[in-house]
Amino acid sequence: MGILNVTPDSFSDGGQFFSVESAVAHARRMHEDGADIIDVGGESTRPQGAVPVGAAEELRRVIPVLEGIVAALPDVVLSIDTVKADVAERALEAGARIVNDVSGFRLDPRMSEICAAAGAGVVLMHSRGSVSEMGTYAQARYDDVVDDVLVELRERVTAARDAGMPEDCIAVDPGVGFAKRAEHSLAMLAALPELAAWGFPVVVGASRKRFVGEIAGLRAPSERLYGTIGANVAALDRGARVFRVHDVAASRQALDVAWAIIEHDRADARR
Repeated sequence: MGILNVTPDSFSDGGQFFSVESAVAHARRMHEDGADIIDVGGESTRPQGAVPVGAAEELRRVIPVLEGIVAALPDVVLSIDTVKADVAERALEAGARIVNDVSGFRLDPRMSEICAAAGAGVVLMHSRGSVSEMGTYAQARYDDVVDDVLVELRERVTAARDAGMPEDCIAVDPGVGFAKRAEHSLAMLAALPELAAWGFPVVVGASRKRFVGEIAGLRAPSERLYGTIGANVAALDRGARVFRVHDVAASRQALDVAWAIIEHDRADARR
């Protein structure tokens, strides 16, 4: 899942793809580099100073980009990264097939209705707080982070199913870096087998995150590629199957090789 932020203020690439032309060109590059999904977002949840935007502004940012990608790459799978049902509805009409909701349908209960009616896939991510809070440590307080996150994320899955979302349209994301300090993110990645055991595809978004920088001693998000790859390969081995990344080519190559080793090991075990 290649990240395409059409925002002026995202933590790693804000402003780089703010025009339709540059966004579509970047989507094409990511697709050529091996992205199966392009995830388009028009509202930042960056760690410091994320400012919520209204639905009208978010639509102004994302709809022309989605339409441009559909025209240029009609076979690509598009995802819309939003917490707003109105934005999700318009994005699905414009060609998106997946709704990636970092609030797990907490912030707009109409999401379930919109996604179910459209037959969309959904990614339900664990987070806490509002758009401006969830990328911070304001609510990073846990008795046991793994137990607490799994309970809260299971509540989001149950709410989505109760509202009409089919199980086979749901993927889950532990929310690495969202309301989680480095030790919390590491604990969730180590505990991925517990989440994978639910039977839903597991999505991981570790790309260029703060915990990678803290471990590797790197301040600039753009310098965190190798650490991101390390996190993703470990997550693959623990059951994750969708990886939201900025650096598609390197991530794809690393994950393809790691997957070949995992599959070879499984084949040996079956003999």
